[in-house]
Amino acid sequence: MLKKISVVLLVIITFCACNFRHNQKNMKQKNVVVIEKDVHTLSNADSVDMQHLDLDITVDMDHKQISGCAVWRIDNTGKVKDLKLDTYDLAIESVSVDGHKVAYRLDPQIKFLGSALHLPINDNSKEVTICYKTGKDARALQWLDPQQTNDKKHPFLYTQSESIYARSWLPCPDGPGIRFTYRARVKVPKGLMALMSAENPQEANDSGVYSFNMDNPIPAYLMALAVGDIAFRSIDERTGVYAEQGMIEKARFEFEDVGRMVDAAEDLYGPYRWGRYDVLVLPPGFPIGGMENPRLTFCTPTILAGDRSLVSLIAHELAHSWSGNLVTNATWDDFWLNEGFTDYFERRIIERMMGKSYSDMLWELGYQDLVDNVKDLEHDGKSRDTWLKLDLKGRDPDDGLTDIPYEKGSLFLKLIEDNVGRDTFDRFLGKYFAEHAYKSVTTEEFLAYLDSNLIKGDSDLARRLDINAWVYGPGIPANCPRADQSRFMLVDSERVKFLNDTLPERLAVVEWTTHEWLEFLRKMPPAISVVQMKKLDNAFNFTNSGNSEIADLWYIMAVRSNYTPAFGAMEQFLSRVGRRKFLEPLYGEMMKTPKGEEMAKRLYQKYRNNYHPLAQESLDKLVLKKG
Repeated sequence: MLKKISVVLLVIITFCACNFRHNQKNMKQKNVVVIEKDVHTLSNADSVDMQHLDLDITVDMDHKQISGCAVWRIDNTGKVKDLKLDTYDLAIESVSVDGHKVAYRLDPQIKFLGSALHLPINDNSKEVTICYKTGKDARALQWLDPQQTNDKKHPFLYTQSESIYARSWLPCPDGPGIRFTYRARVKVPKGLMALMSAENPQEANDSGVYSFNMDNPIPAYLMALAVGDIAFRSIDERTGVYAEQGMIEKARFEFEDVGRMVDAAEDLYGPYRWGRYDVLVLPPGFPIGGMENPRLTFCTPTILAGDRSLVSLIAHELAHSWSGNLVTNATWDDFWLNEGFTDYFERRIIERMMGKSYSDMLWELGYQDLVDNVKDLEHDGKSRDTWLKLDLKGRDPDDGLTDIPYEKGSLFLKLIEDNVGRDTFDRFLGKYFAEHAYKSVTTEEFLAYLDSNLIKGDSDLARRLDINAWVYGPGIPANCPRADQSRFMLVDSERVKFLNDTLPERLAVVEWTTHEWLEFLRKMPPAISVVQMKKLDNAFNFTNSGNSEIADLWYIMAVRSNYTPAFGAMEQFLSRVGRRKFLEPLYGEMMKTPKGEEMAKRLYQKYRNNYHPLAQESLDKLVLKKG
């Protein structure tokens, strides 16, 4: 095994050295990397330096369309005659190069990828302008009618550009390894506020015209826009929260500690480089927990539990300001470099703020999720998808959005910490973030950096880490670390007491956190009796829980046990929650029996329009058997 590790690292170092020389030869700007291995962009930004975007758009809430012009400042470093940009369902109205209108060509659409837009340029071209309109199938755009919002008074728009959806609302080089700065002018209906992943206003103006600036280079998947009847509340001098008017006070209460989170993160791995850090709480249909758009995290309202118990999600999105936004995976095959690092960083922030035993519970729940995900992928014949280094060629990059890059990636970093010591690993990570700031990195480049700066020829350390098994191997390696489980062992003992007929009121649960309740419920027998469900519900009111994590798990248990008193609240939950993390397991549980399938189809047809297109896509396959 030791010889195998040494050979792998030698190959990695040789590969990265060659790649670095190729980068130096062909690229002028430090924020541009070679992207020929990125199979999910149709652009040729490896030959043309896409330096800056000036975006001027109008948002038509009535017709659910964005229209305007994207002006790209370029440097034709590769001296090519044809600039190619990514588009998806865009209606191109005109194209100009250096102020002169030119003919253009759109290739036929490719599944997942959209259509390449071809623009004629010459060696000295400096600027291209594309005027366009978005189409009805823009996957990044979620248009909400008033009744789909929290306040039910005004329409709302938000974008979700990750992974390759930015191309559906602006023509761009849409790959994580391609960075650019941008300015934007956005016109919206008067009375509504516009926000972007940039410098933002804190109140609506009278004109409906807003200007934005992002002077740090970012990839297209971090382009973000939201428009609605939005209010702002300050947390401290550099953090704050946005939300709909009727949700703003609740959100402000929930995020009281966000400023302290930023301080804790900086103490760990260096300065926060993005100016302000604000959070936008979106309407209920948002399909994911959070999106790390620079300066403005988009997040789900399902974390507003009323007791600040679910804000570890904010720690995760904040951590992306270093791992992901500052140092980015070069391709979606390298996704673990974004999410594994961020999960690890999140838990370090939480440990700083809540203590080690609290973060240990997050580690253990994550390990449980990993075990389940590996089992599911292997059962479906997708063992290759359990590698850290993915292979998504010819596939939707969203296929890589499993627990593998998150949990296996973070546990790999925890293994390194355990073997080299926390202080040493922290210095290494701080140096890594600083030296790769505003750059994109491949898995191979990171491993070469790890070898040069941390392993340093230590064959015993290399043997203990077994990097090849983690990065280029399936499943969970034998040397996977586990967190201390003392608090969960106490929870497990209380569950045993309950199953042995101890009344719930007599269980020692007074100071339990959300994570302890999840452990308690997760490990219940597959289908406990209706009598037992009723006892738990009478004691703890799970059916009416305001905690979305607990509620979703309880409703899954209710479906299994046919505990009908929970079904009304479950329907209300499904009507207002759009997060795939909750929808897919709950609908999936219903689909396991004929009676449940009938209920799933009825509820899904009733509430489908409340969900984001990405959630609809997944649930159409699950519930309606489409695709």
